[in-house]
Amino acid sequence: MSRASSSGGLTRRRFLSMTGAGAGAAAAGAAAWFTLADHETPFRAERVQRPSRPPNVLVVLGDDLGWGDLSGYGAPTIRTPRLDELAASGVRFTDGYAASSVCSPTRFGLYTGRYPGRLTGGLQEPIGSPTPVDGIPHDHPTLASLLKGVGYRTALLGKWHCGFLPWFSPTRVGWDEFFGNFAGGLDYFSKVNHIGEHDLYEGEVEVHDLRYYTDILTERAVDFVTREHEQPWLLNLNYTTPHWPWEGPGDQAISEDLTARALAGDGAALGHHDGGSLDVYRTMVESLDASVGEVLDAVAVSGQRNDTVVLFASDNGGERFSYVWPFTGEKFSLQEGGIRVPTILAWPGTLPGGQVSHAPVITMDWTATLLDLAGARPAHRYPLDGASLTGYLLDGEPRRHHDLFWRMQGQGALRRGDLKYLLADGEQHLFDLRVDPHEQADLGDRRPVVLDSLRRAWDSINDSMLPYE
Repeated sequence: MSRASSSGGLTRRRFLSMTGAGAGAAAAGAAAWFTLADHETPFRAERVQRPSRPPNVLVVLGDDLGWGDLSGYGAPTIRTPRLDELAASGVRFTDGYAASSVCSPTRFGLYTGRYPGRLTGGLQEPIGSPTPVDGIPHDHPTLASLLKGVGYRTALLGKWHCGFLPWFSPTRVGWDEFFGNFAGGLDYFSKVNHIGEHDLYEGEVEVHDLRYYTDILTERAVDFVTREHEQPWLLNLNYTTPHWPWEGPGDQAISEDLTARALAGDGAALGHHDGGSLDVYRTMVESLDASVGEVLDAVAVSGQRNDTVVLFASDNGGERFSYVWPFTGEKFSLQEGGIRVPTILAWPGTLPGGQVSHAPVITMDWTATLLDLAGARPAHRYPLDGASLTGYLLDGEPRRHHDLFWRMQGQGALRRGDLKYLLADGEQHLFDLRVDPHEQADLGDRRPVVLDSLRRAWDSINDSMLPYE
């Protein structure tokens, strides 16, 4: 038996038995929402014994995956037994947030640990075309470069979206290996991106593979984690699923049509506004779930499960076919549906499983946490905007709350405790998310002092950001 299968908390066997898995994985997925809600315990900060060796770090990002798109988060028709199983083996966060409600700024936040608005490239929402200024500068520290500095092997697979060649690349800012795409969206089969260019690279060399992209990335990830590693590793596994175009594993004919239109100069083709369905979306998310399961199985079979911290999240909220209930808003919005995302952390054998945390956390907090776990220190010139969760998760310390801040063109938001300040369409709003996660009861007129306090806090942080052009 591998070390992973005997880890503490909710094991896979126990999870499946609770969900009545005699009927198979589909039945497990169908019951997962009720199982997790019924059998999770509120997170309790306790001191745990940590291994002496720094852990491997596996960070998996879904792309435009909404808060409610996993069955463990309430999806009514989508079944995600493997991600629900991951949640049952660790801590499921109900109040996990992305750094932005659109792709590339959140990735800036994850890779640098800083607000996207501190870098020129982070002002693009998102980066849509190649320019020599919109990317992570070569001298800026990243999660990868800092972990590499303390002995980690680093790799990034999948969507980069933090600058285009010939100026920017993951291998120039700390990742030893890169296989994936540079742009925000691409066809799952042809690998043609939204600007009509082929976009699949090994390092900085163009490669061709017409298989389904989710499957290719999974194969690459399995290869990476099962190698003989003499040092701890960081793997950023960035799926494009379920970002448009709406193509499941069997939709090659749709791919051929969209690719032909994109190559003919139709810049909106891959946005696929004339296609897709709830059923296709379900297929895509369930494909993502199965793929993550394959990678986790490879980690377990290789004997590294208890040595590996796994973080799963999304880069922003969902759009079109996504399920965001009970929230309003979606991708591109700073309402909850645009920024609150499924967030799971697991470290079997160290972090007790079967827990749910309602602590508000944001992308940059995870950067600070992973650096802390690896024993890496941020650079003094580039202080982090996130706060490490290590004390809360592993040392029995209370959560050290800090204001969560967002800014986009024409929008702003700040969360302090249960209260949220929202600036949208030139209007200011105040919501109590504890009783009103749907953001319908505007308390601004009733609590003007609180509204003004949060507005001033937002202004203070905003003044430290780069201005939009």
